[in-house]
Amino acid sequence: MWPFSPKRFSGNALLSAGSMGVDGDGGIIAFGDFNGDQFLDLLGLSSDRQTLSVYLWNHDEYKFKKSAVFRHPQKVQNVVPGDFTQDGRLDILVMSQAGAGNQLSLQLYIASEKGGYSTCPHPVITPPSVQAQPIPMDMDGDLKVDLFGIPSPASTNTPFKVWSNVWNASQSNSPIFNVTDPKFNGSQCTLSNPHSNAAIDLNGDCLAVDIFLVCDEGSTGSKYFQIWVNNKDNGFVLAHLGRLPQGTQSISFADMDRDGTIDMVFATCSSISASSGVGSNCYINIAYNKQLPLCASTTSSGIQKGKRVCRQPEQLCTADPDFQFDLSERSDNDAFVRFPVSDVFRPSGDASTAPSLLVLDTTQNPPLPVPLKIADANQDGFPDILAIVATHTGSKTTRTPQLAFSLPCGSGVGGCKNGHGRRGWTVVTKGASPLRNIQDARSVAFLDVDEDGTLDIMVQRTGEQGEGNILFIQNNFYYDAFFLKAIVLNGACGGGMCKSINGSGTYQPFGVSYSGATYKYTVLDTSGRRSAAEVGQLPQTSYQALLTPYTYFGLGRTNNYIENLFVGSTKHTDNHYINMEGVIPNSKVVITPPLDASLWKRELYLRPGEWIPWVTLTVVATTGVLAIIVFVLHLNEKREDELERRRASHHINFDAL
Repeated sequence: MWPFSPKRFSGNALLSAGSMGVDGDGGIIAFGDFNGDQFLDLLGLSSDRQTLSVYLWNHDEYKFKKSAVFRHPQKVQNVVPGDFTQDGRLDILVMSQAGAGNQLSLQLYIASEKGGYSTCPHPVITPPSVQAQPIPMDMDGDLKVDLFGIPSPASTNTPFKVWSNVWNASQSNSPIFNVTDPKFNGSQCTLSNPHSNAAIDLNGDCLAVDIFLVCDEGSTGSKYFQIWVNNKDNGFVLAHLGRLPQGTQSISFADMDRDGTIDMVFATCSSISASSGVGSNCYINIAYNKQLPLCASTTSSGIQKGKRVCRQPEQLCTADPDFQFDLSERSDNDAFVRFPVSDVFRPSGDASTAPSLLVLDTTQNPPLPVPLKIADANQDGFPDILAIVATHTGSKTTRTPQLAFSLPCGSGVGGCKNGHGRRGWTVVTKGASPLRNIQDARSVAFLDVDEDGTLDIMVQRTGEQGEGNILFIQNNFYYDAFFLKAIVLNGACGGGMCKSINGSGTYQPFGVSYSGATYKYTVLDTSGRRSAAEVGQLPQTSYQALLTPYTYFGLGRTNNYIENLFVGSTKHTDNHYINMEGVIPNSKVVITPPLDASLWKRELYLRPGEWIPWVTLTVVATTGVLAIIVFVLHLNEKREDELERRRASHHINFDAL
C-alpha cells in the first residue's frame, strides 16, 4: 500500500533466500562483525582449505559481498575471530595442520586500518598446540583474549597451559602470546579430540569463565567432563566431574527449561559410520543444571533455617556452590532426560529404518563434529533444537535439516516420559518445505540475517543435489512475542570511539567477538508470572562451532519491560556484573565493561520494525481526528458564549426600575 514499499519476503513460513551472494565451492568457517557496522559478516574457506574470504553484509543490496581474500600457507582446520590486539577491530587466529599432523599451527592475522589484514602474507606466529584445539577466554580478567589448552609438543603429563595475551601496541615486534601456567587447583585430565570445551557460567555467579572440559578416560574410549569454577585472582577450582554416557557426541549449552541456569544438550550414538558420519541408535540427552531456583514470591527472603534455598530477582548473580549435573538414569532423576531421536523426528512413510542424526561432517579432513544447534527460533523464551536428520530409503541416505520447537510436556509430545517432564519438542512441518527439500546438508547454524530480529538458518551442503553449497533460510514466521539482542564488548578504546593511528578518523569498536559474557534476566508474562533465563555469549569456538558474536534470546509474550537484566563480564573485580532495569524488548543492548574502576557504558538500539510506519500513520490520523473534535467543540463553545452575551445585553434589570 502506498507509500510503503512492498515486503522483501511474504508468507508466514520459512522461506528460501538462496546463497545471498556467497559464492565458491567451499563453506563458511566463522561468523564475525569484520567492519564494525553491527551487521553479521561471514568468513569463508575454499575447497582447497587454504583460501579465506571475508563476506561483508550489504544492507542496501541485502546480500553478502566478498571483501578481503588471502591465502594461508597450510590446510586450515579452524578460525577464531577475535580482537586479540584490543583495538576494536576483528583479528583472525588461524589453526592449521602443521608438520606430520600431530600439532596445530596457530597464526594471527591482525586487522588493518584500511581494511583487510596488515600481516598478510606473513601472519604473527604463536606457540603451537596439540590437535585438541585451544579455546579463547579471558583467564586473568583484563578483558583480553587468551587461549586455554595444551601446547605442543606434549607428553601424557603435560598440564593445562594458557597462551596469555601480552600484546603491546607500542612495541614494533611485540609477541601476541606468552605460554604460562594457570592457577588450577585440582587433578587435571587429558583433553579429548574433538572436544566440546566451553567458557560459560555454570555456578550462577555471572562470572562467565567457568571452564567445561571433555576428557578421555585412559584407553577405554569412555569420556567424562570436568567443571572448573573461576575464583578470580585465586585461580580455578575443580568443582564437579562426571562420567558422560557411552557414545557422547558434541555438547551444546543453553537454558532449556528457562530457570536461570545453563544446561547441557548432546546426542549419543551406539556407533558412527566412518564414511557418512551418520550415527546409529542415536538419542538426544538433556542434563539440567541443579541449582538455586528463582523465588516464587518477591516477599520471600530466599533463606530457610539459615540456608539459601532460592534467589530473589535482584540476586540472580548469587553463586551456588552446590550446583551439579546428575547424568544418572534413575527413575526419580528428573534432571536428566534421554529419548530416542525418533520420538521427536518421526520417520517418514518410505523410510526403511528409523531416523538418525548426522554427527560428523566427513567431507572435511579430519571430520568435523556436527552438534545439535540450540536457539530460541520462535521467541517464546525456550530454546529450540535444529538438527540434521539422516534417513535411509533403500540404498539412498538423505540428510535433511529439521527444526523442533520447544513446548510444554503433554500427551503425545516428543521427548516427554508418558506425557510428563520439563519440556517436549515438536517438529516444524507447516511452512518448512525449504528445509524438507534439502537432502545433502552437512552443517547448520542459526544467525540473524540483516539484524531484523528473527533467527534465520544457514545450511551448508555437500552439493550432491546440484543446488549449491550454501543456502539461507529466512525465518518469516510471525511470532506474537518479543526478543532481545545483546553484546558485551571488550573495553577497547575505553568504551568510546577508537581513533586511527594515523589520525585519519574514528570508528566504533564493535568488531571484537568477546568470549565469555553472561546474561541473566527476569521477565513477567501476560498473566503476571515471573521467570528467569540465562544465556552465554560465544561460549564455544573450536571445530568451526559457528556461533554468533552476539546473544539472542526470546522473551515470550509480555506486556512489560524486562525487569532485571544482569550482564556479567570476565573482570576480576567485585563489580564484574551490572543490573539493568526496565530494558525495552525488541531492542539491541551494547554493553562495555570498564578496563579500570570507571562506570560501565550502556547503549540501547531500537529496531525499526515494519509496524513503525503504521503506528506513525495511526498517531497522525488520531491526532488529526482529535484536533477536528477540539476545533468543532471550540466553535460550539464560542457560539454559545456569543449567544449568552447577547442574552445578557438584552436582559432588563427590573430591580433597578
